[in-house]
Amino acid sequence: MPSFSLKKPNLVSLGIFAGAMLVSLGSSSQFEESAEPAIDSAPVVAAFGEAVPASPKPAIEGEILDPAPYRLFPDLLRGGRTGVSELSGVPRGGYGPIPPAERKARAAADAQLAESAAECQPILAGNQVLAFYGKPNSPSMGILGEYSKEKLAPLLEGYARLYDAANGELGIVPAFYLIFGTCWPAGDIGTLNSTVVESYIEFAAERGWLVFLDHQLGKYSVDDSVRAMLPYLRYPNVHLAIDPEWRTLKPMQEIGSITGAELNEAQGLVDNYLRENDLPGIRMLVVHQFKPTMIRDSQVVRAEYDRVVLVHTADGFGSPPLKRNTYATNARSLNMPVKGFKLFFESKVVGAGWDKPLMKPEEVLALDPMPMVVMYQ
Repeated sequence: MPSFSLKKPNLVSLGIFAGAMLVSLGSSSQFEESAEPAIDSAPVVAAFGEAVPASPKPAIEGEILDPAPYRLFPDLLRGGRTGVSELSGVPRGGYGPIPPAERKARAAADAQLAESAAECQPILAGNQVLAFYGKPNSPSMGILGEYSKEKLAPLLEGYARLYDAANGELGIVPAFYLIFGTCWPAGDIGTLNSTVVESYIEFAAERGWLVFLDHQLGKYSVDDSVRAMLPYLRYPNVHLAIDPEWRTLKPMQEIGSITGAELNEAQGLVDNYLRENDLPGIRMLVVHQFKPTMIRDSQVVRAEYDRVVLVHTADGFGSPPLKRNTYATNARSLNMPVKGFKLFFESKVVGAGWDKPLMKPEEVLALDPMPMVVMYQ
């Protein structure tokens, strides 16, 4: 059984991550709606993890305004720059071998930076995530609910191998994507038992995998929904998600929505919680969308929170052309540069929909920009 520990980021893989973040579209004219305004390049640079001053952003209650950026490319991976390291204060040269005198001066600083590099690197800098989605013990709610985690493990590893073989220099990290908060009639929410959640977290951690906790919101605010999941961030392999489709009092009858401002507040909550509790790493916050109305005022979304990588995911089942169109529409939101993509296995549930046919990994990876988080329900 192969090991799926994170591949150490290198200049090539970091470049691929940067390229995925710079959304490039050549056919926006096919959409009836006018394109959303492009944002200033500074937030995109900040999303890459460059050591730039944090851009001002609206404060939320209790927010910690720390001018020092957390998300940094380690100095030892930035050989193309000259001058003095912002982190160590030690001079550095350009590409090529380091002169002996400079090598000695930088040795101690580089050792310290290397030790903290993993914590200050987003997982997606050099890696792609492949996840199985669903609710444990609920066969009608995705593949993760159809089988135990023990039976799913070899299948997930098999799919991960397919993507790892096709995604070039990128590594691959398997993940369980749990529906943590399920929307019931009238917008009530049922949450997973903590014992169940923790069993998946521990099972995944033993294998170097991730766990996403997804909240369907229902009648509750984005703020309350995210706060319900924050305590699980004490586990370093846990990331969060919200699904605006289910932010409604009439699930299955109408499609819900959130605002761009609420999405910013959700990112701020995660960022602050990590800082206030001295928790390591940079976490992903996934938001699902398959209709423009699901994120209202989406042009105000800021994907530049230091401890959060926002993943804008195209949801919805259907034929490959329909799914490509949905993804292309999402890709126009340049202010959310990191993209995700969701696929649906054939379902045995009466009335349920699925992808006909299921796109192959090569087809998924050919989407522009390449999705960095891919999930199967």
